[in-house]
Amino acid sequence: MPSLDPAAAAALHTGGSPSGVRAHSGALWQVELADGRSVMVKQDRAPGATRAEWAGLRWLAASGAVRIPEVFGRDERWLVTQRVVTGLPGVAAARELGSGLARMHAAGAPAFGTPPPDGPAQAYIGQAPMRNNPRATWPTWYAEDRVLPYLRAAVDAGTLRPHEAAVVERVCAQLPALSGPPEPPARLHGDLWNGNVLWGADGHVYLIDPAAHGGHRETDLAMLHLFGCPHLPSIMEGYEEIAPLTTGWRTRVALHQLFPLLVHTVLFGRDYAAQTLSAARAALAL
Repeated sequence: MPSLDPAAAAALHTGGSPSGVRAHSGALWQVELADGRSVMVKQDRAPGATRAEWAGLRWLAASGAVRIPEVFGRDERWLVTQRVVTGLPGVAAARELGSGLARMHAAGAPAFGTPPPDGPAQAYIGQAPMRNNPRATWPTWYAEDRVLPYLRAAVDAGTLRPHEAAVVERVCAQLPALSGPPEPPARLHGDLWNGNVLWGADGHVYLIDPAAHGGHRETDLAMLHLFGCPHLPSIMEGYEEIAPLTTGWRTRVALHQLFPLLVHTVLFGRDYAAQTLSAARAALAL
């Protein structure tokens, strides 16, 4: 039986005795335990969401490359993880993050679109559903299972006009030529924006809230560029010291940003439509 409240979930999955509960944004609580530990308790926002996040955290941690908050457990309603005490961003931590991302990506995945082990095919990116459907080639998968489903949803909602959608459709039609040299499937965080990067008070960086799957490694890096991240040049330096990116990666950033921008267009409306079109036109100008 799933626990009825955040404190009970924390007790069930840590074996500790809750001494305090504080609500955070959304369906998220911080629970203090009598033994001094502090944990985060997240409520399932949709069927399978906590399972997808639990599987993603474990898969990324299994790479041994990046720091992930300890996962204490989950049930049908709750996910319980370590609370990371945050501090200030630093250059050394940024370079460590970059090199860790390179090794995490290199840990690989069986195919583009594959979910983490024990993770559901129907997952989420933020509040949006995201289906993981394995395919052999990145251009086909990125078009059919990432860009086009959200493009159709945006058009159906009236958020993107049909003539605007045609620009994005041209990108999908030209993806084999636009995507650069073929790369093997990488183990992706999948939602690597600044809000999911925690700068720990211990001088290390922790990743949270993944939408993990097999994908193209440039996608995670394009997400960091999309919304900005402290010490991003140092992150990129750390990355390229371990796994240099292929020629032209900077010109492909907009291509990889097209999917998250469409997600934001679907979730938050017309304000993101202009950015989506700009990214599509930039991708076509490669």
